[in-house]
Parts: sequence; structure tokens; C-alpha cells
Amino acid sequence: MKTNSFPKIQNVAPLARKGLLVQFDNGESRIYDCRPLLKKSPFVVLQSDSFFRMVKVDAGGYGISWSDDVDLSEAELWKNGCVPNKRLQRTARQACGR
Repeated sequence: MKTNSFPKIQNVAPLARKGLLVQFDNGESRIYDCRPLLKKSPFVVLQSDSFFRMVKVDAGGYGISWSDDVDLSEAELWKNGCVPNKRLQRTARQACGR
């Protein structure tokens, strides 16, 4: 049985308009738009800007979370995030101290 392997998350930063800038351990970044999730349980709480900004990388880089009930996997972020343009990639490196 073949299993999919996705790069692990190194860093996550909240962006304007409920976006996330996610950096992976292979050196690539993705922008993930959380807006489609905001009306679905348990993601309704992400409508709060202060709660949304509390995002953190889970141990081992297997996902991100805001609480025990609100999280996203590395596979979701990798597959459904979009590759940022070059200007955003520079911003990502700067935001993450690289």
C-alpha cells in the first residue's frame, strides 16, 4: 500500500483576509485561504481576528492548530494552498527570519 508523504510545516503566519502563509521543510511556501471554512463547524471561531492570529505549528510539523478542536493537516495546506508569487516568497522568508 502506497502512502502519500507531504512536507512537514516549519512555520505559519496569519495574513490579511484570513489567509495563512505556510512554510514547509522542503523550502517551499503556500498561501492557504481559510475563508471557505469560516461558516463550517468547528472553524466558525476563526472569524475572530484575535483567535485567528493564535495559529501555531503542531509538534513534528504534521499540521497547524488554534486549539484542540480547530486544526488543519499538512496535507490539506500543501494540496490546497497556492504557491505565492516571488514578492510574497521574499516576504515569507523575511517574516520567518530567513
